[in-house]
Amino acid sequence: MVSEIGLGCMGMVGWYGGGDDAESVRTIHCSIELGANVIDTAEMYGPYTNEEMVGRAIADRRDKVFLCTKFGIIRDPGATKPRYDGSVANVNRSIDGSLKRLGVDHIDLYYSHRVDPTTPIEETVGAMAALVAAGKVRYLGLSEAAAATIRRANAVHAIAAVQSEYSLFSRDIEETGVISALRELGIALVSYSPLGRGLLSGTIRSPKDLEAGDVRHNHPRWQGENFAKNLAVVDRVKTIATDIGATPSQVALAWVLAQGDDIITIPGTKHVARLEENIKASDLTLTPAQRASIEAAAPKGVASGDRYGDMSAVNR
Repeated sequence: MVSEIGLGCMGMVGWYGGGDDAESVRTIHCSIELGANVIDTAEMYGPYTNEEMVGRAIADRRDKVFLCTKFGIIRDPGATKPRYDGSVANVNRSIDGSLKRLGVDHIDLYYSHRVDPTTPIEETVGAMAALVAAGKVRYLGLSEAAAATIRRANAVHAIAAVQSEYSLFSRDIEETGVISALRELGIALVSYSPLGRGLLSGTIRSPKDLEAGDVRHNHPRWQGENFAKNLAVVDRVKTIATDIGATPSQVALAWVLAQGDDIITIPGTKHVARLEENIKASDLTLTPAQRASIEAAAPKGVASGDRYGDMSAVNR
């Protein structure tokens, strides 16, 4: 059993502006203390430095953590775009590196971060399955995989979870058959970016509020007219949250959790106060009327702009 709300650690290493390792470690410790035991990282966050920090944070409390990491996205020095490697050789290279950086003898949930278009998913998952047999990994997962790919992967070895972006702003997996495939196969959905990369928190009023170097400057939903339209949606959600007596973040997270008991969500933060706010969403049970109001304020497909500037590596 794992907590329905966990902690995404990507933003702790500079993706969303400057990082503060001490505050990030406090945030991880607070998450564990409050029972949000799903801690999510990846080798490409940094790269590598996020796993090292998470490893330091959990060193004296490993038994209280459901530790998740990912492999398969590689950022070569000087390259403008990442590449994806799901080869057997890279699976074996990556796991040993992650175990060393995290300072652990096993990973609880090991994800293929993106599907490698040049390596059959059967080969990738076959190599991952060997890690289970070797005791290096407990459960296998995929990230941003299409329904057909999930089925092929699950035929090789049981897939425990699939991580996909899922929020009031990102509901495409409802239309592409991903959620129905997961439920058919008994696979959990791990919702990442459930707050629309922070936009649904209601605290960001302009792209100028983001620090220089924040990757969100490059995301279509944060640019020009798209941002203005998306902010109008946020304001409608904010009004509903005020009526409920909750924050916009809590309403957005409660909405995600209300979509099924097989959903876990991992909002990212590097601040203790935000973490505590997010975890309280578990105590918020939306009534049918409240859910209908939220759906009216933020109907399916409401977001303006794509999730990424380049969508070629998702849902394949």
